[in-house]
Amino acid sequence: MIVSVSRRTDIPAYYSDWFYNRVKDGFVVTQNPFNAHQLHRVDLDPKVCDAIVFWTKNPAPMIARLDELKDHMYYFQFTLTPYGKSVEPGLPDKEALLDTFCRLSEKVGSKRVIWRYDPIIISETFTADWHIEQFGRLALKLNGKTERVVISFLDFYTSIEKRIAPLKAREINAEEIALISGEFSRIAGENNMAVESCSEKIDLERFGIKHGKCIDDELIGELLDVPISTGKDKNQRQECGCVASVDIGAYNTCLHGCRYCYANFNERAATTNHGKHDPNSPLLIGNVPDGAEIKPREAKSLKEFQTELKLG
Repeated sequence: MIVSVSRRTDIPAYYSDWFYNRVKDGFVVTQNPFNAHQLHRVDLDPKVCDAIVFWTKNPAPMIARLDELKDHMYYFQFTLTPYGKSVEPGLPDKEALLDTFCRLSEKVGSKRVIWRYDPIIISETFTADWHIEQFGRLALKLNGKTERVVISFLDFYTSIEKRIAPLKAREINAEEIALISGEFSRIAGENNMAVESCSEKIDLERFGIKHGKCIDDELIGELLDVPISTGKDKNQRQECGCVASVDIGAYNTCLHGCRYCYANFNERAATTNHGKHDPNSPLLIGNVPDGAEIKPREAKSLKEFQTELKLG
């Protein structure tokens, strides 16, 4: 089983103490985002939890305690963009985040920290040339700190229309896609990184950019030194290459306030929910009601152990 921590919120930034408590207790209780009465127990025992994939924009609160995860295999998807407070109002200074990225990489290794330059927003302010300049600046500083960078272009979800309106963002055109893709690929190569796309319909192979898997069975198998067997995540978009995982996060719980975020569609609710958080609860938000039925989530290792047949 692969555990996603989390597409729905930034657990490393805001709920790291809770997560470490869950690892210590060996399980977490999740709530169906579309039916609050459906609760499931997710086993975090490393015997069945093969990998943990963290999604974050600020893992600083986690770094000092990473030794507590010594029995688990994990890696980070670290989103680091050049946008300022107009786009990502709740984030620390970007130079501080660059330092955090480097410290994390030094702690766990460059293979286990994947840089996300995501999403690419196009506007009068954020032009293709601006992105190329900023990507080059960041890539130079992250040279040797990561081996992979993931890119995607802004998706204009209905849920974010009002929040991104002040940015005057527009759809990217084919010429801009080609310019950015070609230059990003060149710059990444010069800085010892491979570029992959995330959930993109367009084929960027001609620029040396392949469709990526953010939750990647091949990378997990390599890190475990054992192949794993699992299929595509059916709960994600068709263009998403991720393999199946169990997400333990909750929507409307992140305080970063990023204007492009699909997981926070009600900022007031995010603040309210954060206030209900109890780091000692098995649930991320609130506590399990008395008498609630908690169904165990099926958990089994995905590792493929191969044995050699000796003849004679």
